[in-house]
Amino acid sequence: MKSFGLFVGLLLAVGIRAAPSKDCEHNVKEAVTPPRGWSKVKPAPADHLIELRIGLPQPKFAELEQHLYEISDPFHERYGAHLSKEEVEDLIAPHEESVSAVDEWLADYGFASHELSRSPAGDWVKVRVPVSLAEDMLKTEYHVWQHEETGDAIVRTTTYSLPVHLHGHIDVVQPTTTFARLRGMKATYHYADEQDFIVDIAQPTIPIPSALNGQVNASCNASITPTCLRELYNIGNYTPQAADVNKIAATGYLDQYANFEDFHDFFAKYVPEATNATFDVIYINNGTNNQSLAAAGVEANLDTQYAFGLSYPTPATFYTTGGSPPFIPDDTTPDNTNEPYADWLAYILSDPSPPQTISTSYGDNEQTVPYSYATRVCKELAQLSARGVSLIFSSGDSGVGDGDSDPATQQCFTNNGLNETKFIPAFPASCPYVTTVGATWYIPEVTYYISGGGFSNYFARPWYQELAVPHYIKNLNTTYEGLYNASGRAYPDVAAQGQFFWIFDGGDNSQIGGTSAAAPTVGGIVSLLNDARLANGLPALGFLNPLIYAVGAILPDAFNDIVGGSNPGCGTEGFTAEVGWDPVTGFGTPNFGKLLDIALGNLGGLLEF
Repeated sequence: MKSFGLFVGLLLAVGIRAAPSKDCEHNVKEAVTPPRGWSKVKPAPADHLIELRIGLPQPKFAELEQHLYEISDPFHERYGAHLSKEEVEDLIAPHEESVSAVDEWLADYGFASHELSRSPAGDWVKVRVPVSLAEDMLKTEYHVWQHEETGDAIVRTTTYSLPVHLHGHIDVVQPTTTFARLRGMKATYHYADEQDFIVDIAQPTIPIPSALNGQVNASCNASITPTCLRELYNIGNYTPQAADVNKIAATGYLDQYANFEDFHDFFAKYVPEATNATFDVIYINNGTNNQSLAAAGVEANLDTQYAFGLSYPTPATFYTTGGSPPFIPDDTTPDNTNEPYADWLAYILSDPSPPQTISTSYGDNEQTVPYSYATRVCKELAQLSARGVSLIFSSGDSGVGDGDSDPATQQCFTNNGLNETKFIPAFPASCPYVTTVGATWYIPEVTYYISGGGFSNYFARPWYQELAVPHYIKNLNTTYEGLYNASGRAYPDVAAQGQFFWIFDGGDNSQIGGTSAAAPTVGGIVSLLNDARLANGLPALGFLNPLIYAVGAILPDAFNDIVGGSNPGCGTEGFTAEVGWDPVTGFGTPNFGKLLDIALGNLGGLLEF
């Protein structure tokens, strides 16, 4: 026995393993039913390159979440004490055993530890492999899948396996089973119909008690500009004072380019005091920002012109992330670069000083993102929030539906193989660590029927919603029982105007709308609040939701409550907008003057309760 033990020791000393991981028993790690609308086209080319992202467990994430909630709770003594990049990374770092186990598995396939790409915390490992090797590693088969409506094509599998001993050391491997298209949720913008409304030019102003000086120019009823938003949301002539430290950003994907000529034309006409304004561009994953007017992106132009127009002269950044089109089915050796959102997250988490406010108008149906991957992405967002970043997302333009047909006739089905009829929540809008924005229109404001809203099927209701959401559900009674998850994270949190926005796009001055207009509007307003706090020696607001729900319960006049109307879909009228919070417009639209008092005046009396 002694000599056998010595022999085994010698084998190990020279790096020989009797049973490499690739020869061990494999069990299925994840399997999904392909989402509706996707068809299998053909086997993926063997030499097609995939960048596998391997997510290792984050054993202390619950501790990070506790920190996040404490520093975001206006009633907590730690309010505003945001974590540093290093503190966050320490809290999400994997156990060394997990790192070693994954490294050994990859070494069996010829990848030395120093050749691997790792996230700063080590919780993600990336390795670039051809399909043939990925299929061997994951004991699966990749195919080209095509979306029937859009023609988008991706290389995916519906199931993959890992060695049994690795199941506890790997949370997720992608791209494998995620069919999300990171779209604007049926394009989170809608062109205005000029016949929707006729302005009564005989009435020069509209009385709005919460607005600046109690009134709004009547033209704003069907013609939104930065001036209208400043009047309507009581911003007035507030001018940023902390441009040396405060920053704002908007994200761009899917070949959406922010055009500088359009930007300058917009400012010359609608923000003339800022004619020379500009913004920085950061290029991620071979992202580009084509400046041909013909290539101008309406989404990118809308986001930058309004988020940066409202917050000028706050330094602004546009992130352009490559990764579109996803794949050309006839190509034999393209790169599979259709997960740009993961690339943006990897970049922004590595930034030691990210912008304090970031607006994003992209997402997809929650059910197209596997639960394992959605939870990991949501945890990435929690990391940013814990570092003091206010993350703003649009809620989608499909009401309670999936956006694939007319709201009145949609048939909404689950992707779990049971074809159950359910409302379809959106992601990342449903993540509990971000602030999600619905839409209103007209003045006085009313519910914009496209406003995405509902309840997550993946994420439980967070503590900050424990007062507002159960109250709404109680009043809802049995209406739509079984069509939504009453215990899920509810959204949106707030709302803003979402139609008739004047922009410059491709050299043309035109109108546009959707929750893609509402999100950058709220982003610009949040940036102004952050500016005020920073200028007064206070930390940025960071994760907003605990504050929003406290304000909504105690000082509701800080939001303009929207009552009446609904967000139809799935063959129903959808949820209705009620007094207080509702899953159509959240707590309503912002009153900047009131929120500014709250942000600066010891939280406006909140601590007295």
